[in-house]
Amino acid sequence: MYEELLKKVDHTLLKPESRWEQIRTLIDEAIEYGTASVCIPPSYVKQAKDYAEDEVRICTVIGFPNGYSSTAVKVFEALDAIAAGADEIDMVINIGWVKDKEWNRIRGELSKMRKACDEVILKVIIETCLLSDEEKIKLCNLVTESGADYIKTSTGFSSGGATFSDVELLKKNVGEGIKVKAAGGITSLEDAEKMLEMGADRLGTSRVVKIIKEKKED
Repeated sequence: MYEELLKKVDHTLLKPESRWEQIRTLIDEAIEYGTASVCIPPSYVKQAKDYAEDEVRICTVIGFPNGYSSTAVKVFEALDAIAAGADEIDMVINIGWVKDKEWNRIRGELSKMRKACDEVILKVIIETCLLSDEEKIKLCNLVTESGADYIKTSTGFSSGGATFSDVELLKKNVGEGIKVKAAGGITSLEDAEKMLEMGADRLGTSRVVKIIKEKKED
């Protein structure tokens, strides 16, 4: 019943206190329920890849959650994660650069990250809750220009997560071929389905699999 929805889910565990036992359970659930990927801390990527083999894609986060690491550090993190087996990279932009309208610096960072990731899927987290609509639209243009695969709403660690209006705005303003990932605060199946209806192609959530699992057990 929920197979198509689950194919759009990055089954996520990014809490600082996350342990290997929890990551392993996340992978088991992702394989059982057929999610798009598991999204986990970088330090677990190799262990996760060795455990999951090719049964589920391994996604990790770069410059997370604040985005203010230097570009060189983000590039190193991405290369290290890919060498460890990451199939997808979710990076956080520098929000301060957005506020200062440092568009060329953001453009340069995205270009370097795209090159580092090569054919690995690159998602760009813009932390919509901290931005004006004008800033979001400008970032849609820059992400499109960079050749990244996705623009992503949120880390889930700031003052707010994905909203329906943000998903709609991003979908409307990204270029052809750029997808939208909604993340942060997706706590119900209804919200998840509505996010997809509004234009999201991927959902970052820790709750959807749990809800479906509980429904199956009832």
